[in-house]
Parts: sequence; structure tokens; C-alpha cells
Amino acid sequence: MVILPTTIAILYYGLLASDVYVSESRIVVRAPDKPAQSPFGALLKTAGFTNASEEVYAVTEYVGSRDAVRDANRSGLIRRAYENDAISIFDRLNGFGFSGSFEDMYSYFVKRVTIKNDSTSSVLTLTVRAYSAKDAQKINEALLDQSERLINRLNTRGRRDLIEFAQREANEAAQDARRSAATLAAFRNRTGTVDPEKQAQIGLEMVSKLQDELIASQVQLQQLRRLAPDNPQVPQLAARIAQLQQAMENQMGKVAGSRTSLAATAAEYQRLQIDNEISGKRLAAAMTSLQEAQNEARRKQVYVERIVTPNLADEAIEPRRLAGVLAVFALALIAWGIANMLIAGVREHAS
Repeated sequence: MVILPTTIAILYYGLLASDVYVSESRIVVRAPDKPAQSPFGALLKTAGFTNASEEVYAVTEYVGSRDAVRDANRSGLIRRAYENDAISIFDRLNGFGFSGSFEDMYSYFVKRVTIKNDSTSSVLTLTVRAYSAKDAQKINEALLDQSERLINRLNTRGRRDLIEFAQREANEAAQDARRSAATLAAFRNRTGTVDPEKQAQIGLEMVSKLQDELIASQVQLQQLRRLAPDNPQVPQLAARIAQLQQAMENQMGKVAGSRTSLAATAAEYQRLQIDNEISGKRLAAAMTSLQEAQNEARRKQVYVERIVTPNLADEAIEPRRLAGVLAVFALALIAWGIANMLIAGVREHAS
């Protein structure tokens, strides 16, 4: 019970188990970061450098995904590395020839690739196991290249979305500004006034002048009627007073008192003017945001920095043959001891 498992372990680890070479690399995903310069700039994050947690998660998930296996095997790299006839039939991919499906390859591959994230330093450690040092290094290098391309795709998509959003906002703001300006121009054409408030002020000043002339003419007429009622200027002054009164009424009618008066149109003008100013400010802010988005798009937002490049192992570190044999021997010995105790207990109980 002890000798047989130990003998099998010795045969497997001594004759059948293939040497495993390990290639390890370390990377960190970085993202530029700086305080935003405008409300929209809060979306941009420029200047310094911070750890990109979302991208770290994306790389971690990608390395263990079917897409990563499919991308790495486009040139047949994985199948060449793990279907080599030099590998033991027990360790080889599809060693017994039962199935060569992609799912089998994926299940086989993910057991030989690990990626760990150090939450303290945000360093990702990628470990690849293969049956030759070159293959382990090549696969590790391929996974790093694919991860960089993934980050670049995320960068490109993020930049495109950012610019499209800013451009859409700028287009909407420009359209709103044009609409507000056209509405204000139509109002001015309809009413025949450029600025009702200023024109109303001018009209009131004119009314004041006419009133001064009217009072002066009325005083002069009263004096003439009292001192010289037959003076030929009396009818002229009376006519002048009537003209001044009519002019005042006409001018007051323009300033206030009707639907088309300046006072009646001033409120609508103020509303249109405020809308036009708001539209102009919104357009200016949108154009600033678009410029910021375009500037940000010229920069590399997130990138993969290699701290340790994939190493080329000079010797196999797995399997640990002696440790494996000793482990099997220890487990077999424990099992043999437990079995003996159970058998002795049964015999004692039977007797």
C-alpha cells in the first residue's frame, strides 16, 4: 500500500513528467492625472501619473480570457508550444488525441498562466509555464503585447468618445446660439427697434423737451391774452400749443400705452437678449471643452509600463521531483497507518 504509490510516483517524476520552465514578468498600468482646469475638464485627467485601477482589472480579466488565448494562438504559438512531441503524453495538450477543440486548449492553457495584482503597489505579475524556456518567454511576451494593444484600444475608444461628446455639445451649443440670434434679429425686424430700452429712454427725453416747450408756450399765450388779446400772435401760439400737445401724445404712444409701444416690447426684448447671452456663454464653454478634449486626445492616456521583462529561464524549476515523491510516500504511509488502525479495530471488535 505504500510501495506501489511510491513506485508509481518515482516512475512518473523520474521518467514521465516533463520539465517545466517558468517565465515571469512584472508590469504596471499607468494613467496621466492632474486637477481639472474647467468643469468639463474633470472628465479629462491630465498631467501627473496615477494607477489606472479599471485598466488593471481589464488586463487581469483579459489575460485569463478566451480572447487572449485566441489572439496568442493566431500564429499557432500555443499549439506549437504545448503539442510538441517532446512533451510527455501526460503533460501534452491533447496528449491522448481525444479532442483538439478550442475549449480544451483554453482549459489547458489557463492552468499554466497566472496573473496576480499586488493591491499595495498595483504591480501585475504575469507567470507563464511551458515545457521549454523559449516557449515560456515567447508566450509571456505575446500576452504582454496583447495587453498593450488592449490598453491602446481602450485609449482610442475613450478618446473618440470624449471628442464625439465634446463635439456634439459644441454643435448643439452653436445651433442654440444661432437660433437665439435669429430670434432676436427677427424681433428687431418685426418691431423696427434695435434696443427698446434705449429707444424708450430717447423717447422720454423727447417728451420732456416737448413738455418744456408746451409749458413755455402756454405761459406766453396766457400773458398775451391778458395784456394784448388782439395780438396776431395769439392764434399762432394757440396753434403751436395744439401741435406740441399732439406731438407729445404721439411720442407717449410710442413709448407706452399700446401693444406695439416700446414699454410693451421691452420685456420680450429682455428675455430674448438674456437667452442670446446665455447661448453665447454656453457656446464659449462648449468650444473650450472641445479644445480640451482635442488636446487630451493627442496625449497617451493610459499605458503599460514593463518593470520586469519576460525572463528566459536557464533551468526548469518544476516539477519538484523529490518533493513530489516524498509527498506521495508520506500520504501513502498515512493512508497505510489509518488502514491498519481500522483493520485492527474491526478484528478486535469481531473477537
